[in-house]
Amino acid sequence: MYRILIVDDEKIERTGLRLLLGKMDQKFEITEAVNGKEALEWLSCNRADILVTDIRMPFVDGLELVEQAARLYPDMKAMVFSGYGEFEYARRAMRFGVEEYILKPVNPTEFQNAIKKIIRVLEESKQEKSRRQTEGSLFKEYILNAIFNGTDAGELEKRAAGIYPMDFLNSYRRLMLLEVSGDFFENKSSQLLGGLKLAGLNADYLNVSPQQGILLFKSESDEWKETASRVLGILEELSGKDAKCYVAVSSGLKNRSQLAERCRETELLMENRFYGLDSHIFMAEYDVECADDVQLDDNTLIKQIQQDVRTKDMLSLSEHVDRLFHNYRQNVGFSQIYVKFVFSSLLKVLYEAIPGKNDRDLNEEMEVLYRTADIDEIRRIIEKNIQLLEQETQTDSGNIHREVEEVKRYINTHYGEEISIEMLAERVFLAPSYLSTIFKKETGQNLSKFIKICRMEKAREMLEGTKDKIVSISEKVGYPNVSYFCQSFREYYGMTPQKYRDQGENAEQDEEAVALV
Repeated sequence: MYRILIVDDEKIERTGLRLLLGKMDQKFEITEAVNGKEALEWLSCNRADILVTDIRMPFVDGLELVEQAARLYPDMKAMVFSGYGEFEYARRAMRFGVEEYILKPVNPTEFQNAIKKIIRVLEESKQEKSRRQTEGSLFKEYILNAIFNGTDAGELEKRAAGIYPMDFLNSYRRLMLLEVSGDFFENKSSQLLGGLKLAGLNADYLNVSPQQGILLFKSESDEWKETASRVLGILEELSGKDAKCYVAVSSGLKNRSQLAERCRETELLMENRFYGLDSHIFMAEYDVECADDVQLDDNTLIKQIQQDVRTKDMLSLSEHVDRLFHNYRQNVGFSQIYVKFVFSSLLKVLYEAIPGKNDRDLNEEMEVLYRTADIDEIRRIIEKNIQLLEQETQTDSGNIHREVEEVKRYINTHYGEEISIEMLAERVFLAPSYLSTIFKKETGQNLSKFIKICRMEKAREMLEGTKDKIVSISEKVGYPNVSYFCQSFREYYGMTPQKYRDQGENAEQDEEAVALV
């Protein structure tokens, strides 16, 4: 419903205009003011869509009212009426952006037609504004998705030039990568956003895959662990008790140049979920005072290290060994004998994986370890053996390459089926964490991105080369939910599947027309 402000110092005139408006099919919310001064006072606290005013009034005349009202509400439309037909009045009225200038006595039909014309202008303006907002939102999603997929920032600047300002990227202060088992983000992303809003958590959302999404926060906080706990609680409530939910929180952001780096940081943090840890929140940074909360017990770390050695996951091995040393540097209450016992157990795990090592070698090095004077000497012994294991692992790089190629072949062949990292890891007899690590090292992409890119490219090929319906293409590329497919396609290519197809068909028609000339 449009709001109209009628301003005239004659009550009979105001009443007449109100009656004419009441006879129209359109319903209006009508307010009256007896002069320009009263109208400006009302407008200082209220907004009108249409201002209908007489010109000759005490205190503030109609044209001055229109001029000042336009400063308050540039989109408001104005109609003036007057008993004077002088050109100067009409000229000034047009200069102030008045849509219609009507002479008194007011002709009912002329007045109603003028109102209808203004409403058409308002409707067109509203549609244009909505279109710009939609296009801006689509391009914003496209830019964020491109950054997450590793597109060069300079290239993005070129694509965005003159289309959408990139300054919005500087407003982000922290990222959260969310992961939920199953197809949570395909079916419940809108419910998640609603839950976040109810909890007072304001963030932009970016879809990554059916299992992953990103939240981008614009405000800084000292309580990111608490915020992550609240987000995790919402995920768990929406996904059900059988789903596994995780949240990875990035370091702080100062400007847009750090966005891609923070995206990679959260991906690496999220890989911790494969180790069966009790924690479901992974922080890039935390207060030293909270260190005890995240320290893992020795047995858990040793088990993880055994898995790292078994799967030859050197990156995770290094990280877990660092954590083990960190625990004992922070906690000085343990005896030297106990600390040396823990690291002798670690040394035994490494020895069992290094070819050519025997029990005699192990016993000799254990004696050296037990004679060490400080923890730094113990670390040098452990790191020396990790390097030996890494050298052995590097000689096996040919097998790693074959395993990655096998995974890529499977994805390129079975992109229309349900694919999970766990299932792919099982096919090549590797731990999911290790497969994720070597896949990214070999291809420069994580598995979730590779799967999504493969599906998007296959969808593009089908849109270009077939007449299949969008819903059919969605199913063929592994998206049973067509609305989620359209959302993912739009975020990846910056337009909907139908618009992409239409553009291709128009280009073909143009080429055919040129060929006929």
